[in-house]
Amino acid sequence: MVSPRSYLTRLLTRLLLLAMLLGLSVLSQAQDSEPELATPQQNSVGGAIPAIPGLPALTVTTNPDGSEEYTVTLQILAIMTALTFLPAILLMMTSFTRIIIVFSILRQALGLQQSPSNQILIGLALFLTLFIMQPVLQQVNANALQPYINEQINAQTALARTAEPFHSFMLAQTRESDISLFVGIAGNPEIQTPQDTPFSILVPAFITSELKTAFQIGFIIFIPFLVIDIVVASVLMAMGMMMLSPLIISLPFKIMLFVLVDGWAMLIGTLAASFGV
Repeated sequence: MVSPRSYLTRLLTRLLLLAMLLGLSVLSQAQDSEPELATPQQNSVGGAIPAIPGLPALTVTTNPDGSEEYTVTLQILAIMTALTFLPAILLMMTSFTRIIIVFSILRQALGLQQSPSNQILIGLALFLTLFIMQPVLQQVNANALQPYINEQINAQTALARTAEPFHSFMLAQTRESDISLFVGIAGNPEIQTPQDTPFSILVPAFITSELKTAFQIGFIIFIPFLVIDIVVASVLMAMGMMMLSPLIISLPFKIMLFVLVDGWAMLIGTLAASFGV
C-alpha cells in the first residue's frame, strides 16, 4: 500500500517536471520566432503597414543658458519614483508627526487602549495636517504646479519653487539649537543664517523639534488625568478597597472631565495654533 506522503511526493515531482517541460517549450518557441514589429507587413489590399514605433528616445536637451530639459518619458519616470517618497514626505516634512504623537499620548492619558482606534486617529491627523498645510500647498500650486502644467517653467524650476514653501514652513517650526546641533554634526561651517540651511540638515532638525514640542504638549495634557488617578487611588486606599483597580473607577471621571471641557475642540485648536494657523 502506497503511503499518502509518498503519493504526494510523486504527484509534486510530476507537476514540477510538467512545468519544466512547458517552460522549455515556450522558451524554444520564443527563440525560434523572429520579431515582426519593426518590419513592414502587407495588408489585405497589398500596401505596406508601417512598423510599430517603440518608446521615444530617453534624451536630455541642453538649453543655451546651461539648463537641461528631459523628455516626457524621463519626467514620468522621475515622478513615479518621487511618489514612493510621498509617505516619508508626509511624515517628515509636515505637521503630521506632532499631531499623531499628541493624539497617542491623549489616548494613553485617558486610559483607553483601543478607542479611538488607530485608523480614526490617523485619519483625523491626516485631515488636520491638510488643513494646517493648506497655505503651503496653495503656494506650491500657484507658484510651481500651475506654471509647470501650462509649460511656463521647466521641471527644475518647478521643483525649486515647490521646495521653497516647505523650507519656510519647516524653518519656522524648528529651533535654532536643533539646527546648530546638526550643523555641528555635519561639519558644515558655510551656513551663516538659518535661511541657508539645506534640506539635509533642516529635515532632521525639524523632526527633532517636532518630537520635543509634541512631548511638551503631551506632558501638559497628561497632568490633569494623572491628578484624577492619584485622587481615586488615595480614596480607594483610604476605604480599604485595595483589590479594586483605580483605573476602573477613574476612567469614567476622566472621560467626563474631557467631555465637559470640550477637550477635542481645545486640543485641535491648540495644535492648529501651535503652527500659527
